[in-house]
Amino acid sequence: MGIAAMAQTQSLSFLPRNAHSVPFVELRQSLPSGVAVVSPFTGELMRFILNFRSADGSETDIEMALLEALANAVIHGNGDNSCKRIYVTCRCYLNGEVSITVRDEGRGFDSAVPDPTFRENLLFTHGRGIYLMKTLMDEVSFEEGGSVVRMRKNSNASSAQRSEPSHR
Repeated sequence: MGIAAMAQTQSLSFLPRNAHSVPFVELRQSLPSGVAVVSPFTGELMRFILNFRSADGSETDIEMALLEALANAVIHGNGDNSCKRIYVTCRCYLNGEVSITVRDEGRGFDSAVPDPTFRENLLFTHGRGIYLMKTLMDEVSFEEGGSVVRMRKNSNASSAQRSEPSHR
């Protein structure tokens, strides 16, 4: 199932500049709230992202963080309610930076989530998603009581330039 088939509304905007004066492309999606759409949508979005970002290994970090954010939105945010929706905005800068926002229709959550790496929390079967997102992405913030997660992965343009063979 392609992105367009899953989306109630979608737009592709070629916006000229942001505060950093780097051109970007933005994709907005509205998805049904269901666990079954998380993995296919993530795969499609990662293919979109890789059009603007060099593959350097960090794409797996973005993919895992996105999977966690979407799963949290479906399960915890929307309470597994298929009548609700998830809204995703992905902004890909032409220098390789990626910014992703995931919004659910839930009431948010208490941001005092226990650290899953503490000994007393190691056997818990939940509570690792936020930790993973914060570990894998360069910036993660929660807004509107936690019903909106914003994640950013820095540009990898300089690492892509270093990995190219030099022509002397």
